[in-house]
Amino acid sequence: MTVLKTSMRNFFAHKGRMALSAVAVLLSVAFVCGTLVFTDTMNTTFDKLFQATSSDVTVSAKGSSDTGETTSRTGKPLVMPASVVGKVRGAEGVRKAEGTVFSTSVTVVDAKKDKLSPSSGAPTIVGSWNGNDARTMKITSGTAPKGPDQVMVDEDTADKHHLKIGSEIGMISVVGTHHARVSGIAAFKVTNPGAAIFYLDTKTAQQTLVGRTGVYTNINVTAAKGVSDDRLKKDVTAALGHGYKVQTAKEVADANQKSVESFLNVMKYAMLGFAGIAFLVGIFLIINTFSMLVAQRTREIGLMRAIGSSRKQVNRSVLVEALLLGVIGSVLGVGAGVGIAVGLMKLMGNLGMHLSTDDLTVAWTTPTVGLLLGVVVTVLAAYLPARRAGKVSPMAALRDAGAPADARAGIVRAVIGLLLTGAGGCSLYLAASADKAKTGSGWLGLGVVATLIGFVVIGPLLAAGLVRVLGAIILRVFGPVGRMAERNALRNPRRTGATGAALMIGLALVACLSVVGSSMVASATDQLDKTVGTDFIIQGDQQYTMVNPQMVQKIKGTPGLERVTEYKLLDASLTTPDGQVSKKETVNAADPTYAQDVRTKTVAGDLADAYKPGSMSVFEGFAKKHGIKVGSTVAVDFKDGTTARLTVRAITSDDVVVDKGAMYVAISTAAKYVPADRMPLDQIVFASAKHGQEAAAYKALKSTLRDDPSLTVRDQTDFKKALKDQIGQLLNMIYGLLALAIIVAVLGVVNTLALSVVERTREIGLMRAIGLSRRQLRRMIRLESVVIAVFGALLGLGLGMGWGATAQKLLSLQGLHILDIPWPTIITVFIASAFVGLFAALIPAFRAGRMNVLNAIATD
Repeated sequence: MTVLKTSMRNFFAHKGRMALSAVAVLLSVAFVCGTLVFTDTMNTTFDKLFQATSSDVTVSAKGSSDTGETTSRTGKPLVMPASVVGKVRGAEGVRKAEGTVFSTSVTVVDAKKDKLSPSSGAPTIVGSWNGNDARTMKITSGTAPKGPDQVMVDEDTADKHHLKIGSEIGMISVVGTHHARVSGIAAFKVTNPGAAIFYLDTKTAQQTLVGRTGVYTNINVTAAKGVSDDRLKKDVTAALGHGYKVQTAKEVADANQKSVESFLNVMKYAMLGFAGIAFLVGIFLIINTFSMLVAQRTREIGLMRAIGSSRKQVNRSVLVEALLLGVIGSVLGVGAGVGIAVGLMKLMGNLGMHLSTDDLTVAWTTPTVGLLLGVVVTVLAAYLPARRAGKVSPMAALRDAGAPADARAGIVRAVIGLLLTGAGGCSLYLAASADKAKTGSGWLGLGVVATLIGFVVIGPLLAAGLVRVLGAIILRVFGPVGRMAERNALRNPRRTGATGAALMIGLALVACLSVVGSSMVASATDQLDKTVGTDFIIQGDQQYTMVNPQMVQKIKGTPGLERVTEYKLLDASLTTPDGQVSKKETVNAADPTYAQDVRTKTVAGDLADAYKPGSMSVFEGFAKKHGIKVGSTVAVDFKDGTTARLTVRAITSDDVVVDKGAMYVAISTAAKYVPADRMPLDQIVFASAKHGQEAAAYKALKSTLRDDPSLTVRDQTDFKKALKDQIGQLLNMIYGLLALAIIVAVLGVVNTLALSVVERTREIGLMRAIGLSRRQLRRMIRLESVVIAVFGALLGLGLGMGWGATAQKLLSLQGLHILDIPWPTIITVFIASAFVGLFAALIPAFRAGRMNVLNAIATD
């Protein structure tokens, strides 16, 4: 009980000094809890949606996915004849069966040909209005579609794009473009996470999406009273046989939820990873806080030991203070986490994904995890300072405050740090020298961890050396004030090292990712320059958007073009000369001119020969694995056609970026084995202008593609810019998540300076008494902060560039050979670190400047 009372008294006596550590715990716990609440809420939203929109049993064409997506590479949905509906209605246990048709491979535009697709990446769905939809949607204005000139739209899409009754809409599919006017607007009875949904009457939907009537993509089946979904599934399967996919409502909902969860899990674990980095940085802040508090209370602890307190009691006293800090910070963090989750929901709403706070889900595990994590991390971080406090002897009561440094412990620490750093450096060297990416990535991970821990452990030794160098470069120009700032930073190298290490972690990751991203862009750009010989690349703006035949013909008719090359992907299984069967392979079918558009290196044969009748190419790794040489015969069983026996005429190099691992065949060759109605649409179309007509042809292509805004034409400059922007957006998102760790590190600098000012109260009073002005005092503290921040930046940026350079060596095994150091980014971060140090010192410097001189001198 005495230990608890002492801890409570000390904690509340120094609550101001604990505040920033509590904020660090709060932020870290809030990020974890916010991530968990946000992802749980999204799961709840999608759960309700999938359960509400699924019929008791759904019948779809064989080959359709478990999530209900039925569109093939042909751009048309997989369909069943209308006669199947009659068979289902005749099955035992069926109360109602209704055929529907829908597709997600449709581009919808308004009268100005602006896309009405969601910006969040959610699908655009065009389908027939049916009884199942009427159960989950409520028509808020107008009427359901009743003819070919009518379409109904969901309320969220109508609000976002300002659609009203009578607004004109165009639906572009592989069949063609269908125009209609909005006849009605319907709202979901559950939350719509952002999909854009357009309803046509059944006959019009069939014509628009498939090109003929009398077919359906799905059949929604309702069970008779007392019939379970599982029983109904068995009865329907018995009536139809096994030529169709039959799923219960639970199976459809689970498959959809599994698809969503795979995306959510990636996002959740990525965000939790960054929260972990923030926790790691927070550990340094907590260690520093308790180390300084223990040092400042050395005499007090010595007196406690002199009057009978044992080492264990002193140790427990400090740990109880840490426990109180962890509990308070974690409780506040859990509450803040819910706020962060709501903020993320609002942000997603601005991006087009609508999440209702009515579905806000706070599972009991979320606050439990937050509290446990915050408390455990805080107590563990305080263990070393508590242990150090327990070692304070009763004789310390006779000395001035401040625990003497343990020289022996410092030597041991330096040796361990050097060994870890050396081992990490060796691991990075082995990673850079590896000839296989899998082996190298293991060494890289080990090297990153070892060098990071090594730099943290060796921090005091590095601080003692680097701060002197930085002092000579930066601080000496400020005269005596600069020299005092340098000595203050060197007074406790362990503290300076720990403070700089906190900033080092975040900046090391920033530097590493900057080097990797810049190298990827530089390498890919170099590969494009060397391999791409075409002027223009036309492709969909989303991964699964293909170029329909009508647009291909328009492209070919564009004036100023010398050649147009079509490029398709076909699914097939390959039987190689060694008798092995490679299932689920992709064959790249293109026009013979593709050999001019993309200059792919070969290790054997001529790629142009692969486009001759009955010929193909394979890539180097595949050829080695199966003993294939030029002249070998491979049996290609096309998924949507028959089997072809093709002769290998070329083997392409694996040392490429564009079309790495591709197997080529001419479209004319594939057409002999794949029926025209099953031939995939073009993934990409390449076009080359006549000499001297590049600008005019580019403008003409842009004009041609206005009819289908889902397609984008890029010249090589556009393509490089798109690549750079794509990687840049990813890096910016990662930098944003790393900002939390950097904020916690800045709090560490503030806390270190604030406690340092308290520790030096008497010293500051004496300096003021002998003539140091307030302005000089504030400058001294600011300079000390700047040098600590720059020290951390030097460590972080140097370490990060080393990691990035090693990672680039591994990427070179994938064809990305250029190491590009983004010096503007590195220099900007370095300069920004100095300003961070300046900012962090504002409050401690202000408080120091306001000290009463006489009171400061009288401080014991």
